[in-house]
Amino acid sequence: MAHDLHALDDAYLAFWREYQLCTLTTLRPDGTPHVVPVGATFDPATGIARVISSRGSRKVQNVLAAGDAGLRVALCQVDRARWATLEGRAVVRDEPEAVADAVRRYAERYRQPRVNPERVVIEITVDRAMGRA
Repeated sequence: MAHDLHALDDAYLAFWREYQLCTLTTLRPDGTPHVVPVGATFDPATGIARVISSRGSRKVQNVLAAGDAGLRVALCQVDRARWATLEGRAVVRDEPEAVADAVRRYAERYRQPRVNPERVVIEITVDRAMGRA
């Protein structure tokens, strides 16, 4: 079920604030999918979803391999019959302000993450929302 990104309903947005684990699907350079569990946040005001990660992780390397244009990805979460998917273009950001902002958002939804000097943030500019919340 597709949703209008500019008119997401309260139930859909509330689902993205709950403590739910997600999956992030990226594509490897050979085109095969790489799906991993992640914690994620979504800011509907800016249309940006964020995933914090280590610089050397496969998901980060997949996004970086796509170059400056970024990589099309899917971020999903499911809880029984409720589900939500955000799709968009992902880039890796390593600026201290961007990482600190992503960590703050992650801590609000989940918990304070461990210190990680190799931390970066995968920022997804969402252009499609689907689901049933």
